Amino acid sequence: MPHRSAPKRPQDAPLKDLKDLRAVKRQIEARARLEQERVAAQLAEAAKAKAGKELFARAIGPVKALPAKHLPGHKASLKAAAPAPIAAQQQRDELAVMREALSDEFDVESLLGTDEALSFRRPGMGPDVARKLRRGDWRIQGQLDLHGLRREDARQALGQFIKDAHGAGLRCVRVVHGKGLGSPGKTPVLKGRVQGWLIQKQEVLAFVQARPAEGGAGALVVLLAQG
Repeated sequence: MPHRSAPKRPQDAPLKDLKDLRAVKRQIEARARLEQERVAAQLAEAAKAKAGKELFARAIGPVKALPAKHLPGHKASLKAAAPAPIAAQQQRDELAVMREALSDEFDVESLLGTDEALSFRRPGMGPDVARKLRRGDWRIQGQLDLHGLRREDARQALGQFIKDAHGAGLRCVRVVHGKGLGSPGKTPVLKGRVQGWLIQKQEVLAFVQARPAEGGAGALVVLLAQG
């Protein structure tokens, strides 16, 4: 049987004329352009990524590796915070000033009202202030009980109470000094001193004897200036 040769594929066919040669040339050039564009795109992407890494590195600065003790699994050892220093001398100075400011030698008789309750109102305050205090027009917002305190302790406690109450914006407070029923001679030891101390406090605008339901002769209702 005679041997037959395989039919030739189109790409193996010889170029017939110059037109076919030009077509092949255009295909080769088109493929070359596509390859150049692909390579250029890859280079541009790599340059963009590199620029981003350099920008990040400049932004965060030098980086150091963490010591092993800071890696996961290790417990941090924290030093206990030192307690805030106590200004002991400042506290002593403030107490000394407070003791000197509230003098026992202060004459209160000329400043107290002539009514049976011996009320007080600072110059410039109208007489209606004492009446409103007695009626309870101001709600009592705080109280200090001086029962059982010695004179020096009571003076210190009263000065601090008035200071704190005024700083907190309270307007009306009650100070319980007692009726003196447990004192020698059954006389109120602190009553007169508390009145004198209150008059010396600039935060105090007025005070009156409390109503019976609020302590009567054993307490004072005090009006404070606005903070």
